Amino acid sequence: MASLFEKIVARELPADIVFQDDRVTAFRDIHPRAPVHILIVPNKLIETANDIVDEDESLIGHLFTVARDLARQEGIAANGYRLIINCNEHGGQEVYHLHLHLVGGAPLGPMLCR
Repeated sequence: MASLFEKIVARELPADIVFQDDRVTAFRDIHPRAPVHILIVPNKLIETANDIVDEDESLIGHLFTVARDLARQEGIAANGYRLIINCNEHGGQEVYHLHLHLVGGAPLGPMLCR
């Protein structure tokens, strides 16, 4: 069964897609935590950061260059932004398809709150 994000990548589910190429898809989070909150996902299913293999190195780097370009496009690069990858339950991962959160557009405060 395809993951939620696989269905978005395949355009089987609606999403506000802001970028897509043959390796990654980026779309706005439906529950944003900041004025800009974009998810950047590999088009290939990788469930968690623990499942990244050596052959994925170029793909993972591409996630970050796409994030950089989107931060510029969204006008948040100069003031700053945060990139987040959650892994498994204790890391706060909710969808088990690796994804990079690009968040910004306002002061974000401390990184972790307990």
